Amino acid sequence: MSDDVVIRVSGVGKRYARVHEKPMLLRDMVFLLGAKRRVVDELWALRDVSFEVTRGETFGILGPNGSGKSTLLSLLAGTSFPSEGTASTRGRVSPLLELGAGFSEDMTGEENIIVNAGLLGLTAREAEQKMQAVVDFAELGHVIDTPIRQYSSGMKARLGFAIAMHVSPDVLVIDEVLAVGDIRFQEKCRIEIDKKRAQGVTTVMVEQNPDAIGARCDRALWLRDGRVQNVGPAADVAAEYAAAMTG
Repeated sequence: MSDDVVIRVSGVGKRYARVHEKPMLLRDMVFLLGAKRRVVDELWALRDVSFEVTRGETFGILGPNGSGKSTLLSLLAGTSFPSEGTASTRGRVSPLLELGAGFSEDMTGEENIIVNAGLLGLTAREAEQKMQAVVDFAELGHVIDTPIRQYSSGMKARLGFAIAMHVSPDVLVIDEVLAVGDIRFQEKCRIEIDKKRAQGVTTVMVEQNPDAIGARCDRALWLRDGRVQNVGPAADVAAEYAAAMTG
């Protein structure tokens, strides 16, 4: 990669095996016992996807449900791997995908901070130094020493976001996580993301609202059925996508 390119996706495809189960009636079991009733074919969630994101850029991803947006973000976050092509990132990636999905239910909030910050590249000492800032941002000081299983889904999301934002990321990968929690906390999260952007953190974000992508991003990519329809200036791509969805 050149010094300015932080993310490079080249010819990426992601293939899944799709299993179809044929229904079996009880009266058929005598004759079909042992017969294979499964049909397996391929589902390509992404195909021939290529783009680059430069340092400090905010890059949006648009597309209807099932277009491959979340699959693409999982490749950038390193939680999945392409079936073909390459997806490379530079620096510490902080994924905000399913907030709280990786927490251990039997560990306290404090213990989960240490473990999850470690998974994102911090040492235990660094995680402890950032502990109070994480707890304060999540507004969970009153329950931080209790097991995560006692947290609501909103509390888990707040803690997950707070951890991701305090590990000094070079790249933020955001998958519509701001839909969780109350409106006040959503706005708090948006302000924090904007601060990271101002500090030069590269941001890749999925957002259903094309107006938000047009307003908040520098460039954008439009996916449909796993393939790139357009990539370019965010306002132009968002307008084209909105017209296609309403036309």
